[in-house]
Amino acid sequence: MSAKFDKSKLPSRYITEGPKSAAHRAFFYAMGVSREAMDRPIVGVASTWNETAPCNIALRREAQAAKLGVQEAGGTPREFTTITVTDGIAMGHQGMKSSLVSRDVIADSVELTMRGHSYDALVGVAGCDKSLPAMMMAMVRLNVPSVFLYGGSILPGKHKGKDITIMDVYEAYGKFSSNQIDKAELDEIESHACPSAGSCGGQFTANTMACVSEAIGLALPGSAGAPAAYEARDEFAVDSGRAVMNLLKLGLRPRDIVTREALENAAAVVAATGGSTNAGLHLPAIANECGIKFDLFDVGRIFKKTPYIADLKPGGRFVAKDLFEAGGVQIVLKALLEGGFLHGDCLTVTGKTMAENLKSVKFPKGQEVVRPVSNPITKTGGVVTLKGNLAPEGAIVKVAGMKKLVHVGPARCFDTEEAAMTAIVKRKYKKGDVIVIRYEGPKGGPGMREMLAVTSQLYGQGMGEEVALITDGRFSGATRGFCIGHVGPEAAIGGPIALVKDGDMVTIDANKGELSVAVTAAELKKRAKSWKPRVHDYQSGALWKYAATVGSAVTGACTHPGGRAERHMYADI
Repeated sequence: MSAKFDKSKLPSRYITEGPKSAAHRAFFYAMGVSREAMDRPIVGVASTWNETAPCNIALRREAQAAKLGVQEAGGTPREFTTITVTDGIAMGHQGMKSSLVSRDVIADSVELTMRGHSYDALVGVAGCDKSLPAMMMAMVRLNVPSVFLYGGSILPGKHKGKDITIMDVYEAYGKFSSNQIDKAELDEIESHACPSAGSCGGQFTANTMACVSEAIGLALPGSAGAPAAYEARDEFAVDSGRAVMNLLKLGLRPRDIVTREALENAAAVVAATGGSTNAGLHLPAIANECGIKFDLFDVGRIFKKTPYIADLKPGGRFVAKDLFEAGGVQIVLKALLEGGFLHGDCLTVTGKTMAENLKSVKFPKGQEVVRPVSNPITKTGGVVTLKGNLAPEGAIVKVAGMKKLVHVGPARCFDTEEAAMTAIVKRKYKKGDVIVIRYEGPKGGPGMREMLAVTSQLYGQGMGEEVALITDGRFSGATRGFCIGHVGPEAAIGGPIALVKDGDMVTIDANKGELSVAVTAAELKKRAKSWKPRVHDYQSGALWKYAATVGSAVTGACTHPGGRAERHMYADI
């Protein structure tokens, strides 16, 4: 037994303690693990390292550093990896159907590895969009002491003296296809947009959820900020390993940290930074793991009352590196706390409260990245939820950087993203149209694809501000313009979006929170009688299984009942 840790109630007692564990210990000896090391707590160090994209390529280094921290603090780390699907490469084709599905596969695989090997605690290192919420979901599901670590953002690229991100490459293709730039300039932009390891550099989904990791209390203060290429990331990794051992000593678990108030803090930082609409899926999914009812409308309630203060791309001017250099996520949290928009008494992985963590943080002057709440970019958040007869279960839109918040126009309907993209490339739409892309929801896609390629094409054509787009699918955190996602109920189960016809007048009002179609209830009912479900192409494999189990976007597109149905908790085995 360790002098510092009593293993009599830790999960790893099943694999390391007593004569009955002789065979288990033999496997450890084969890997060079000493008997003394087995007497310590066994800590899983999970990462989404792989060679699929720059988001993940540096995570092996950070996982190794986290292991050092665990060892220094008296634990025995065991590293393992899981999958990711990288949205930037999956975007614009059938591969994107795998993206949201991967969130649940990652969470499930981390759960199974931890359960199967009876690990006592978890450090989770993640880089690409869905892997961040997935790690946090696994942490609260297992409820063993856990610390989250972001892999860090990519450094900005440069083109003609300006910072660029991957969003600029997507939009450059739109400009190229409409003859605004030539192939040489497109090549120049794509060659310089991604100069280092790290996740996409704007306030897209990865950086949004990295901000969430600090705001929700699962990551060390300041750890979300440093770009992946900076050595400071290794220091945060070592500290994260030490921190998880401290949590074991304290007996502090993720569900002690992720409360309703912590979820509200997370929603507030999304609103304040003009973050990704995907947070409207991921926060309810994290809440589901805890058994907390916190749906899209709960997220929207916080969005509505939180000021938008961080001037970040895609709606603003600055990239993640700029936020880090200005003071990081902590200065956003400090501004929100001082303005009364944050619950300061929430516990965090430091063992201290949010207010205690921020006590010594001073809001910096002389920088333009983050404004004080007394002088916000807008008084309400950069993300808005909508509801109406076209979306009884709600929808979501990012309004950060938008000037026009109301759009009324005729529907132009497409039953797949590909059909919409073909029409847009050929410019078979009109100024003022509301482009409807349906049967792309969680069940109908299956997989709820993002539509960055479509929206970037519109912007590249100079029409991004002239049309609106609604879908039961999703939009990338890099999307800008009047683009409404997560429309529910989705078309695949007969939601109103399935019943809209070309020419129906659609109203989108982000001021009032309205998404409606000028069709009477009687007419919608009549159309519903003749509606027939559309059969998707994936009738076997992982996507079929996902479609069979996934729930509505309003509650996070979850694939299991969550903590409310729980009769057993892994941490207490």
